[in-house]
Amino acid sequence: MTLLRDEDLAAAFDHAARGYDALVAVNPGYHAHLRRSVRRLGLPGYGEGLRLLDLGCGTGASTAALRSALPGAHITAVDASAGMLERAAAKPWAQGVSFVHAPAERLAEAGVTGPFDAVFAAYLFRNVADPDTVLTSVHDLLAPGGRLGVHEYTLSGRRVDRAVWTLVCRGIVQPAATVLGDGELYRHLWRSVVRFDSADRFAHRVRSAGFDHVRTLPLPGWQTGITHTFVARRPGTTA
Repeated sequence: MTLLRDEDLAAAFDHAARGYDALVAVNPGYHAHLRRSVRRLGLPGYGEGLRLLDLGCGTGASTAALRSALPGAHITAVDASAGMLERAAAKPWAQGVSFVHAPAERLAEAGVTGPFDAVFAAYLFRNVADPDTVLTSVHDLLAPGGRLGVHEYTLSGRRVDRAVWTLVCRGIVQPAATVLGDGELYRHLWRSVVRFDSADRFAHRVRSAGFDHVRTLPLPGWQTGITHTFVARRPGTTA
């Protein structure tokens, strides 16, 4: 099986949108881990006056994590899947949250422009065809000193972590997704992770895109060694 990309991947997410929240709800710690990754950005106060970009927001779980930790910020949430975005936008949000339909590679065409104080991307980079180009674009959207937070499946390189990931996908996630008619997407999920960067390799990719203060932080529970938070900064200070 080849990886799904671009329009094919967006279409698969469109189809999966109706059952996506129910499926991730069986993942212990899914929402708590997103909130932990947001807190690791280390943004001040309650986000008052900050502009945040939620890149690849899906059905809004990452948006909710940002909103929970930083209720005073303005959040622009973007996704390439119209179906996922429709689910996200239909949820009750306080003022200060807006949704934009756009691929990560074509933000400017959709009117998404910086500078942002922080960009948060959950489960995005292994799904884009050219992660280096997207990282460069994100770097340019950030204000000097702005922060990047990436929450992503990135295996540590240990055999046991790949084995656990395969067991969870093939034993739990893929059977449930097949019942919902979304088996192709979740087969892509397994394969996209085992083919993507290790945690060390992705951190190197972030540095190569011009970020500094790059940190790789594990997440607890069964996802230790499987999912990491990456925190980085665009060099410079705001004038």
